[in-house]
Amino acid sequence: MSETAGKHILGIESSCDETAAAVVTAEGRVLSNVVSSQVPLHARYGGVIPEIASRNHLLAIGPVVDRALAEAGATPADIARIAVTRGPGLAGALMVGLQHAKTLSWLLGIDLVPVHHVEGHITAILLEDGGEHPHGPLEFPYAALAVSGGHTSIYLVRRPGTYLLLGVTLDDAAGEAFDKVARLLGLPYPGGVHIDRQARSGNPDAIAFPRPLLSGTPRPDFSFSGLKTSVRVHVEQAAAAGRTLPLPDLAASFQEAVVDVLIRKTLDAAAAHGAADVVISGGVAANGRLREKIVAKAAAAGIRAHLTRLAYCTDNAAMIAGAGRFGTAVSRSDMMRLEPFASGQLAPPVGA
Repeated sequence: MSETAGKHILGIESSCDETAAAVVTAEGRVLSNVVSSQVPLHARYGGVIPEIASRNHLLAIGPVVDRALAEAGATPADIARIAVTRGPGLAGALMVGLQHAKTLSWLLGIDLVPVHHVEGHITAILLEDGGEHPHGPLEFPYAALAVSGGHTSIYLVRRPGTYLLLGVTLDDAAGEAFDKVARLLGLPYPGGVHIDRQARSGNPDAIAFPRPLLSGTPRPDFSFSGLKTSVRVHVEQAAAAGRTLPLPDLAASFQEAVVDVLIRKTLDAAAAHGAADVVISGGVAANGRLREKIVAKAAAAGIRAHLTRLAYCTDNAAMIAGAGRFGTAVSRSDMMRLEPFASGQLAPPVGA
């Protein structure tokens, strides 16, 4: 047993189409972070097929956990607690990771900590190498944008474990809108990556797509369904008129509309709640334009921007293990009753 025996956290994540495991120290240093992605399996269908995801989690979960322990140079004796994603996500996929974690916890006598997936995203920045800090150190409270294929929400993080929900998406999440528009434009899945690549050579001002709910709402909520429809109508009208629209311009204009809304809402929420720092997290936080523009816009507003490290933007287990440092272990009787949940916010909305 090493001199740090019993101080590490094993994280397990299986909420969608990545089977992931990681080992993180009590101080937040990542010792291993293993991700087995199913993207090639689902790309042919243009999106995640839940049954295929669940079956492949079953095949991958054991080897992925074993590899995470091996890469960390750790044995079960070095693990103080197991942190596992309980939800939200695909119920069948979550069940695989949760059952594996419960089994390990029961057999090895290790504490189990259930983690909300979004908490993993918005606290990944607190890992030792969790982010980029162009404007200086991160301080509490901070406004955290969790933006991915399943989530677009803003939380006020007062400290680890204490969160206020400031705004949510009322329809499509931003990442979902990226995927649907990418499909409309004939780009492969996952769409966000391909739109980002196309947009690099496009003109973001070529098409004046709307910025939904940019002002006039009591909360910093989001809506991307109408923007998606606007892109579809624009493409259909161009086709009917026999016009060819440059793909890079379309991608750049759509992306700019999404990015503008995400940044404006996040900075406004931070200012309204007295936060001098903002964090972007989740899969869409890997978007190059979002990362570039929020640094500049935050500086202009006198707010410090913090960018989650790319490796911790997309679904991973290091962020789950990291969040597991702050959570409470469940008793053995409660552990056996734990079930995954498909949807639900991390905290009640402000004013609720």
